[in-house]
Order: sequence, then structure tokens, then C-alpha cells
Amino acid sequence: MPTIHLETEIPGPRSAAILARKERVVADPFDIHAPFVIDRAEGAAFTDVDGNTLLDFSGGLGCHIVGYSHPKVVEAVQRQAARFSHTDFSVIPYEIYVELAERLVAAVGGERKVALFNSGAEAVENAIKFARAATGRPAVIAFEGGFHGRTLLAMSLTSRHRPYKTGFGPFAPEVYRVPFAYPYRSPDPDRAGEIALGALERAFTTVVDPRAVACLIVEPIQGEGGFVVPPQGYLSGVAELAREHGIVVIADEIQSGCGRTGRFLASEHFGLDADIVLLAKSLASGYPLSAVVGRPEIMDAPGPSAIGGTYVGNPVACAAANAVLQVIEEEGLIERAEVVGKAIRARWEEVAREVPEVGEVRGIGAMVGVELVRDRSTREPYAEMVGAVMRETQRRGVVTVSCGMYHNVLRHLVPLVITDEQLDEGLDVLAEAALAARGHPAPVRQTEGE
Repeated sequence: MPTIHLETEIPGPRSAAILARKERVVADPFDIHAPFVIDRAEGAAFTDVDGNTLLDFSGGLGCHIVGYSHPKVVEAVQRQAARFSHTDFSVIPYEIYVELAERLVAAVGGERKVALFNSGAEAVENAIKFARAATGRPAVIAFEGGFHGRTLLAMSLTSRHRPYKTGFGPFAPEVYRVPFAYPYRSPDPDRAGEIALGALERAFTTVVDPRAVACLIVEPIQGEGGFVVPPQGYLSGVAELAREHGIVVIADEIQSGCGRTGRFLASEHFGLDADIVLLAKSLASGYPLSAVVGRPEIMDAPGPSAIGGTYVGNPVACAAANAVLQVIEEEGLIERAEVVGKAIRARWEEVAREVPEVGEVRGIGAMVGVELVRDRSTREPYAEMVGAVMRETQRRGVVTVSCGMYHNVLRHLVPLVITDEQLDEGLDVLAEAALAARGHPAPVRQTEGE
């Protein structure tokens, strides 16, 4: 029996009415990607207020690795909220924070210490504070295509200016950007890693004195930048160059971590042993929580009370995270990531035979991106077609999201608890939408209630 069930046109009348109310009272920058209002959700599917049931291939924008409303997460949250829902850990500590820290140290590996925060951007900002305190240096190196958040320093590190940076300057000083190894868009794809490493090495002569650099921050697989997978040897080479100069290496695993790539950290695929690892999104199934996991000598460098915050490491969010990590282990979701990703890649490779606008299908595990181009020989980005595909998938009952420096990559953030039947159903929709978006008529899928 199919999961997708469309009772009404999208948006339905109740969703449309609520969205009209939203226009009157919610700030316009919070524009709406999907024109329906969620009512309830479970696993990889949700139902809107009009009774339409859809598949969510955006996974709460990467947060729902264990799916919506997992019973163990719900139970853990309810149990903790009934005991106590908040106290500042630095004032009155609680065991559940310590328990989560122990789990994260074990998952990341090596001798580590942990600091918990509310959001990915907050983890980024504080990781750099740790690195500056440990090194006594001010500068930070970031990479083209990187996305690290929307607060001042995180926004300064973020590469794409529109919509994240335009009109919001001036930005934080002492941030320097170098190229990232992006084989598909490299002038010499076979040497993409070597070329990007050369640019970093050259930057230490022409851009910034390495003795002034506290840290560099890198996504092992770029998220917002287009699900860009660097070649083997590149990230380990970056780390080697950094350590020659005493520079702290920060791996931003906020989107790629917690098992999405078939390893707990995407870094593991590349032999990258970062000094600091950042986690958020999937860590607590959407509850506001992030983690900075780093080497003790770095994490202990700031003075007493130099790091903290009223809400950081909220006990209810910690309970959710502990449950998420338990579910990932008990349900074999890290292994499941490769099964899900293999199915996504295989289907898109089939689609590519009929849709020449599919320029590249790339990814590791279930972190898969599809880059659309106007012409495979010129590789001119085709953002308009990505928009058309997403509109078409929504019309047919699947929520998808895009990314990429040129807004031309369709990304998959599928909950790893998705069933094989749901995955096939959603991929059928994506294939039909891709054909329809390039002008080939494809029938709208019939679902119960039509």
C-alpha cells in the first residue's frame, strides 16, 4: 500500500488559510519552501492539516536521521520533561549531560572532551573560541562552498553570499577563504585535490601568515555547497599542512555526521582525524542541541566560565540525543545508510540515461546530491530545472530540497528509517518529476483518495 495519499490539491484549503495568516504576522524572510502545514508525522512521512500524506526526503533539513516521532525518542523526551526540563548546567549540573558526553567521546574516538550548545552555528562559533584560546592566534581559514551558519562569525565563514550574507556586513575580521577540492568543477578533475592543496599551501605565503592562524574549518563533505565529495588524500593533506603550522583542524560534521554517510563521521571515509568535531542536526532529532567534541588540551584552554550559555545542553535535548544514538546503534542505521544511498544513486543513474540535464550523481552513503546542468559538456548550472523538479515532486507528494553554490543540486536527506517500499515510492516520484520538469509528460501518480 502506498504511503503517499493526496486528499486535496496542494496546498489544501486549511493549509492555504494558515499560510495566509502567516503572511500577516511572521517576518517575510521566513519564506515557505513547501506550501502545506504539517499536522503529524512518523518515520519518513508526514500528514498535513488537509489530510494529505507525503514523504519527506528533506528529513527536517537533515535532522530526522531516525525519522519523525521515533517512539524511543518520544519516550525519552517525555520522561525527562516530567523530571525537569531546564537548569543551567554550569549552575546545577545533571547526569544526562555527562552521559551524552560519554557517548559522544566513544563515538568520535580517541581522548576527547565535550561542550554542548543549542545550534550548529553556536557550535561553530564556540569551536573557534576554543581554538583561539588554545593557540593564542586570531585568524581562521574557511573554504569556498562552505556553509557554517548564520550568526556573525559563522556567516563570515560561510561562502555563498546570497541569500546568507548580502546586506548583513561588515563581517568578522581575520577570516580567509581558500578553494575546496570540487572534482566536477575543477579544470583538471583528476588533479582536483592536488590543485586545491596547492592553493592552501600558497595561501600561507600570499594571503595569511600561518603563524597567525588559529584554525581551519572544513566540511568533510560539503552540505549547502552542493554535497561535494572531495577526492581521497585531499582532507588528510589539508590536515597535514595545518599541523605543520600548529593550526587546529575543525571538522564541521553538522550535516554529514551521526551516520548519514555509512560511518558515524564522514571524516572516517577520508582518514581525517580532526582536532575538533562539530555535530548537530541529526544528533537530537531536531531538538536544539549541538556538540563540540575536541582534544582535551584544546577544550580545557579557555578560562573558567569563558564558555557556556543559559540554555546550552538542555536536559530534554540531551535525552533526545541519547535516545537517537541508541536507536542508531540498535537499528543498524549506519549500515542502513549505505543501502539507502545505493538505491538513490542507482535510480538517478537510470534517470540520467533519459535526462541529459543530470550532470553528476555523487555522494557517500545516504548523503547523495544530483547536480543538474544545461549541457554536460559545458556543465552550465541549471538552477531553474532544480526548482521545477522540486515543485513537481511536491505536487506528486514528496518534499525535496536543493543546495549548491549555483543552486543547481538536488540533495537527499532521507530518514534512514525509511522503509524499502517508501524509498522506492519516493524515487519513482523523483524520476517522474525529472522527466516532467524537462518537458516530457509523465502521469501524476495515483494515490488512495483520488
